[in-house]
Amino acid sequence: MKTSFGTELPAPSAIVAATAASLPSEVHTLQRARAFAEPLIACEQLDTGENILAHADAVADILAAIGGSEAMRAAVYLVYASPYLNRPHEVIAKAFGESHAALAIETTKLVQLQRQARAAQEAAPTPSGKAPVSELAASQTENVRKMLLAFSRDLRVVMLRLASRLQTLRYFAQNKQVPEQAIASEALHVFAPLANRLGIWQIKWELEDLAFRFLEPHTYKAIAKLLDEKRTEREDHVERVRLALEQDLLAQGVRASVQGRPKHIYSIVKKMRGKSLDFDQVFDIRALRVVVSTVPDCYTALAHVHAHYSPVPEEFDDYIGKPKPNGYQSLHTVVRDDQGRAFEIQIRTQAMHDHAEHGVAAHWAYKEAGTKGYAGVSASSEYDAKIAVLRQLLAWERDLSGAAEGLFDDRIYVLTPDAAIVELPRGATPVDFAYTVHTSLGHRCRGARVDGAMVTLNTQLQSGQTVEIVASKEGGPSRDWINPELGFLVSHRAKSKVRAWFNALAMEETMARGREAIEKLLQREGKTALKLDDLAVALGLDSAAQLFEAVGKDELSLRAVEMQLKPAEPQPEPDEVFLLRKNRRPQKTPSGGVLVVGVDSLMTQLAKCCRPAPPDEIGGFVTRGKGVSIHRADCADFAHLLRKHPDRVIDVQWGGAPGGEPAVYPVDVAVEALDRQGLLRDISDVFAREKMNVIGVQTQSVKGIAWMTFTVEAVDALRVSRVMASVGDVPGVRVVRRK
Repeated sequence: MKTSFGTELPAPSAIVAATAASLPSEVHTLQRARAFAEPLIACEQLDTGENILAHADAVADILAAIGGSEAMRAAVYLVYASPYLNRPHEVIAKAFGESHAALAIETTKLVQLQRQARAAQEAAPTPSGKAPVSELAASQTENVRKMLLAFSRDLRVVMLRLASRLQTLRYFAQNKQVPEQAIASEALHVFAPLANRLGIWQIKWELEDLAFRFLEPHTYKAIAKLLDEKRTEREDHVERVRLALEQDLLAQGVRASVQGRPKHIYSIVKKMRGKSLDFDQVFDIRALRVVVSTVPDCYTALAHVHAHYSPVPEEFDDYIGKPKPNGYQSLHTVVRDDQGRAFEIQIRTQAMHDHAEHGVAAHWAYKEAGTKGYAGVSASSEYDAKIAVLRQLLAWERDLSGAAEGLFDDRIYVLTPDAAIVELPRGATPVDFAYTVHTSLGHRCRGARVDGAMVTLNTQLQSGQTVEIVASKEGGPSRDWINPELGFLVSHRAKSKVRAWFNALAMEETMARGREAIEKLLQREGKTALKLDDLAVALGLDSAAQLFEAVGKDELSLRAVEMQLKPAEPQPEPDEVFLLRKNRRPQKTPSGGVLVVGVDSLMTQLAKCCRPAPPDEIGGFVTRGKGVSIHRADCADFAHLLRKHPDRVIDVQWGGAPGGEPAVYPVDVAVEALDRQGLLRDISDVFAREKMNVIGVQTQSVKGIAWMTFTVEAVDALRVSRVMASVGDVPGVRVVRRK
């Protein structure tokens, strides 16, 4: 049987389990784990060529050097033995417990996923020139980091991977070999920043220097040569300054620990590139750190340094008086001695030092901000808050097999067939995955394979799975996808993309309906030669498309369009105009419940195009032989009449009904919804429940979209608005408005 490392199983797992079980119970777990793994891995090699047992021994030593517990080191051997067992979870759980078994399986799975991701990135073509990089490709480095932590129900998974990658780079360096570029690149851009975030500085610096050595060997050697040229002189100078400063401060009553700060080649290169400096301009090649007891001692030490050396004013920063956004505190100064040699000094209290080295707000943010990232960056995101929690868990040296549980329960990480990592919300489905990769792929999604097996589109995905979408050449989403009861979509992004597609489809149908109505009207009136854009402008719209939309939505009546097509009526006689404008004072209320300002006893009628009701703002239009037509002030037809016949528009206002009885007004309510069985019944139930009488219903359904117009009787429009809000809560309803 082949393993993930490409070798044959050397022995049945039952024999190994029996060997582990036969070990005396008093033997320490670390020794038991090594004895368990040795017969399985002693003669095997990793794909790098390194002996697996030697690699495991070295990883365990690295973990010991940074304070890893014996249980963590024991886990190393179980992880590397896992691929060589027939039933690894069962065997390891029986011999060492469920916690170690879960750790071994999770770490092995993560190794396989990272290998796939590396292979995909290595094979991917490099974008040329100005070619855009996709959002998915641009997020890969950070997604690999997140995936590392997402798999870390036990933080030891991350610790093991960091130590393993460091040992891999050490192996290549010791054997004077060059690893694959993807291995070094992943170490520099994924593992080293992750170690930085977790506060594991020893691993971080060594990972950076070794990876940089392989990725840019010429630059590495050039900087190393510059450092070596005067190393003895530089170290002697730093040691003299260190001793003198420590003794002088003690003489002033300030107990201080003064230590030299080692500079790493990659750190020097980053600073040279980030600030466009030459090697000689990097002041902190010579560097000291002064750790004192109190904040006043910090400033005493600073005053002493500035009194005995020449400070460089532009290089002084007081991060105690004004801490960095991430909470970092220290005094930074650069001074020169009598020979003009510059060196950097950092001064801080022990508490500040511990906070900077191991605390939640360590200075990883500005160190990772890139070539222009020296302005201070705050770790304020939800993801960084989770990182901060993991940092504390590591510092407290707890048994982390359950402590990190839940930190990343809201996200999963799956792979494309090309091994690109895709971040999704927990519970996401193949449809969510498709929309995350590309909107077009989501629209055309018709099936999915997960780890090579066909699944339904509402299958919930798990971290680590490989997802392949089966797509049609063209087409759109299903309406079932936005039905929450069917569970096809979880991510907000995917839901919005599906809704946008159907909204666009509905708009096309609306405009087609409006165009058809306009073209029929023009044929009937013999105006087919009329330019539609000119007609739209005459009606106060910007284009023919807006005209079709307004008519399709019933926001502009065909009656208004028809009036625009007819020749202008003769202007009213001077006596008639004078009559309409003569006496601008309210008169007695006519029978219609509307006051006509300035004229007694004019017949009024409520316009059917907008059906006004109190307290709507209204206006009046004097018709030929039918009295005054009352419109809502926001009525599209009324706006057209105002533009075409401004002299026939008069002021009107609502008045009381005759005899004090409340008047009842017909009001049209337009509803646009996703058509389904029972939709009309559900909306009608809302009107019935609100005790609102429905006196007419018009319905139309085209390609799954239903348009309905309910004519209801109401005393006032405010009550109608409240009922419309309830109609909007009916499942499937998208738009509710007054016509």
